[in-house]
Amino acid sequence: MIGSLMMCVATVVLLTGMLAGIVMGVEQNFTLMPAHAHLNLVGGVLLFLFGLYYRMVPAAGTTTLAKVQGWLHMIGAILFPAGIAVVLLKGPSFEAAPIAGSLIMVAAMGLFAVIVFRTARV
Repeated sequence: MIGSLMMCVATVVLLTGMLAGIVMGVEQNFTLMPAHAHLNLVGGVLLFLFGLYYRMVPAAGTTTLAKVQGWLHMIGAILFPAGIAVVLLKGPSFEAAPIAGSLIMVAAMGLFAVIVFRTARV
């Protein structure tokens, strides 16, 4: 089920983000703070919440749309903060990566909204 995969990926992403935060603190170099924050929030927290919804509402998590949404978000949630990091380190000529990542995540969020409205019990 895509929900379990999303929760596992989110856990790895959060662990990675926490370790990156510790390294930044030890080195007292916070250049990558925006990438760190986006990795934790959209790659960790939001991804985990999506997975949790799919686990709590199994009818939502078994659809093809949920699989597409999950994979889109996982890809975008890695590409977006990685792109932010590259822009911060290498300059604005690499802005295509965070733009693409953010657009992929917006598409994934739109799909999630459709899934929630189709499966939520009012």
